[in-house]
Amino acid sequence: MIKSIGEQFIENTKYHSLDASDQMRGFPPPPLELEWDKELPLSELPSPSDITVTHTDLRVAIERRSSVREYSKGSLSLEELSYLLWCTQGVKEIIHYSATLRTVPSAGARHAIETYLLVNNIADLNVGLYRFLPSKHCLIQLSDEQGLSDKASTACFGQNFIKTSAVTFIWTAVVYRMSWRYGERGYRYLYLDAGHICQNLYLSAESIDCGVCAIGAFNDDDMNRLLGVNGKEQFVIYIGTVGRKPVS
Repeated sequence: MIKSIGEQFIENTKYHSLDASDQMRGFPPPPLELEWDKELPLSELPSPSDITVTHTDLRVAIERRSSVREYSKGSLSLEELSYLLWCTQGVKEIIHYSATLRTVPSAGARHAIETYLLVNNIADLNVGLYRFLPSKHCLIQLSDEQGLSDKASTACFGQNFIKTSAVTFIWTAVVYRMSWRYGERGYRYLYLDAGHICQNLYLSAESIDCGVCAIGAFNDDDMNRLLGVNGKEQFVIYIGTVGRKPVS
């Protein structure tokens, strides 16, 4: 009987099916972060240590957490955006330039997820497409093209709340950063890591009275083109919108 694609994926990424990884072969690890064009503008973010957030009981945040698809027109501050980025990808320590310890777990501390932001309504930050640089805790602006939110909404099959959110987090997976250590099994861990990150976004957003909606339904090729990634070595893996909750 022919196995489904999903069954083949599970079977072919079991340990008995794996070859030696590049780490086992003695190849050096890939960079901890993607390179960037040094001529593109950088936007400094407030230091996480300087950001004060009203105390929120963890159990309360978990119980209140839900997917929010309607947002008010209120903006998020740059401090709040910095806080959300720190909670989802903040670098606590770099270990011998081969691994990072962050605010979310990752298989083998590989942290193969990159964060892109589609900014609509962040105070003191221009509308456009950005990439977060965790090692420097700052943003690099990739594009100020008009209509990016429209394109993203279309690529997500008409989920229009992308256009009304204050910011949309778009996470990509950099495959070799994970597969260098785990080979083909690393594909499993990419999706686990994305889940850890998005859950932190939900809980940290709840602590500043914002709502989040995770998006898994999108046209992969269209979203990859929007970010300018090739869909093989790097591909969009998960999306999450963030915005002020509507006034009751």
